[in-house]
Amino acid sequence: MTGATTGPAAPAGEVRDLRNRAVLLILSGNMILDAIEVSVVLVALPTVRGHLGVSAQTVQWLMSGFALGFALLLILGARLVARLGTRRLYLAAMLGFAAASLAGGFADDPALLVATRVVKGACAALTAPAGLALIAGAFPDGPRRRRAVSVYSLCGAAGFTAGLLLSGALLQASWRWTLWFPAPLALLLLVLALRLLPDVPRTPGTGRPVLRLLREGTLLRTAVAAATLNGTYHSLLFLLTFHLQEGLGWSPWQNALALLPACVPLAVTVPFAGRLTARYGTARLITLGAAAPLAGYALLLARPAPTSYVTGILPTLLLVGAGFVLSFAALNLRAASSVGDEDRPAAVRAYQAAVQLGAVPMLPLTAWLLGTGHGQRPALLLITAVAAVGLTAALPTASASDPKALT
Repeated sequence: MTGATTGPAAPAGEVRDLRNRAVLLILSGNMILDAIEVSVVLVALPTVRGHLGVSAQTVQWLMSGFALGFALLLILGARLVARLGTRRLYLAAMLGFAAASLAGGFADDPALLVATRVVKGACAALTAPAGLALIAGAFPDGPRRRRAVSVYSLCGAAGFTAGLLLSGALLQASWRWTLWFPAPLALLLLVLALRLLPDVPRTPGTGRPVLRLLREGTLLRTAVAAATLNGTYHSLLFLLTFHLQEGLGWSPWQNALALLPACVPLAVTVPFAGRLTARYGTARLITLGAAAPLAGYALLLARPAPTSYVTGILPTLLLVGAGFVLSFAALNLRAASSVGDEDRPAAVRAYQAAVQLGAVPMLPLTAWLLGTGHGQRPALLLITAVAAVGLTAALPTASASDPKALT
């Protein structure tokens, strides 16, 4: 009797396992695509500015517009998932992402181009909660789900690095390819998703509203620390991109390779982030992760227009990269554990929105300060000051209830 029942069960289990792996492949591909979207445009900004004849203040909206769309829709994403269903919303967002990519590549009007970036950011935000819900539905709680989430996170970290390299290659043909290329990839993922993605039950939220959650001291400090870390990071890369290409005459390829030390360390160390937080605790890592970039910005502020990459720029990039290695996972873990189970989904969305919103005011202000005619020092002063605010927000977490905060 036992043999008769286990025979068919084994193949069925294998099929289900293969399907779940395919689901993870699709979702990870989506995560890579979203991360690429940020960095692939970064290196192209001076080229786009030259072709469209716009200022740095205008062209920076190709980055901050994406972040704005992402942040604004992230909070609403879970509500839309509950109303429309995970699978339906995911497919619609992927289609919108592909359409906006095509429209952006053909746009000659700066306002229309920025609008497509906002739409793409909004679509990416809609796939984020849906993607995590699909992973939770495909993989049971335990080691398999943790491995799936680790792969998902690794793809996000690796995607930023891939975007820098892709930008250098795509700009050889045309700056428009940096906007077009995601469209066929998004459509491919959409076709695969139509066949393989399951739906998950719609679960209405039962926790506290997001604004009320942000009154929690630990969550608020964590969100501020993450927002300043991300905002100063993107502002630094924006500043260095224009310095390298327009100030020192570097090619986009050289620019892309030069920025790798700021992102490769995170991509390499994401698989080991869990062990790092388990050993040292979140509070200590968050504080060190805020201090390292601040030291890097202060170092660059001492020589605000370096001509040597090795002695003038590389040390700052390495310190910024170290900051992300130390605090990326710790910040996520602290945000998720700062509230009870019922409030956790909303708290994570609020935290992720704060991360994106960090770049929204910082990039325009950095671009404006660069255009005042006083060199890079005013922009670097802003970046350094905001990083100091982030360190201040990180410091009180050392007194929070973290079992390894003081060890």
